[in-house]
Amino acid sequence: MTIAQRQAQVVWEGTLASGAGTVSSGSGALDFPVTWAARTERPDGKTSPEELIAAAHASCFAMALALVLGEDHTPPERLTVTASCTLDEVGGAPRITGVELVVAARAPSLDGAGFERGLAKAAELCPVSNALRCNVDITVDGDLEEG
Repeated sequence: MTIAQRQAQVVWEGTLASGAGTVSSGSGALDFPVTWAARTERPDGKTSPEELIAAAHASCFAMALALVLGEDHTPPERLTVTASCTLDEVGGAPRITGVELVVAARAPSLDGAGFERGLAKAAELCPVSNALRCNVDITVDGDLEEG
């Protein structure tokens, strides 16, 4: 059973090096430029597929962790998930090789062991992690705030 289906589109004009594209989404929430230079050099106000993957992964992981902690009766007050997506050259071609997730959590009723269990469960549950797993090295590092 399909839960959701979303769409995005890019219109690209020109060559890879000198061209540019505009990404738009079916919801209307996204409308921004992309270029090869923004992807591999300086963003200059533009984004890249890697940044979009990082955003998708961070938001998805936060939702999965919030669900898991809530189900374990240790709901978070705040989760901050930072994702870093790495584009490397492998065999002469660009390849996304890794995503590092850094999670900071404030959850007064949660202890360190419960937090580690929650991170592991969220990693198994997160749809973006599951889509990337086996193709991309994913690491998760967590920090539970005291108090």
